[in-house]
Amino acid sequence: MSELNEKKRDKLPKQEFAFPKERKEPLNDASHVRNAVARFDQVKGVSDEERDEAWKRIKSAAKEHGVELQEKSWRELGKAD
Repeated sequence: MSELNEKKRDKLPKQEFAFPKERKEPLNDASHVRNAVARFDQVKGVSDEERDEAWKRIKSAAKEHGVELQEKSWRELGKAD
């Protein structure tokens, strides 16, 4: 994953995060998009509606950065095929 120190992270606009209100899970490159998917369920204190919106942002960032997502919805995360 590319280095994203605190100073760089603080400079990212809110729309560069899966969860912008909480500034959780940056989506600035492919490795951070993959990390946001992996850590999605670890974000606490957010509603299902906020998760729906975060998943839309992740899907958009994944497309932009060439990351292939297997899941169609965040509700599929962690489920075996």
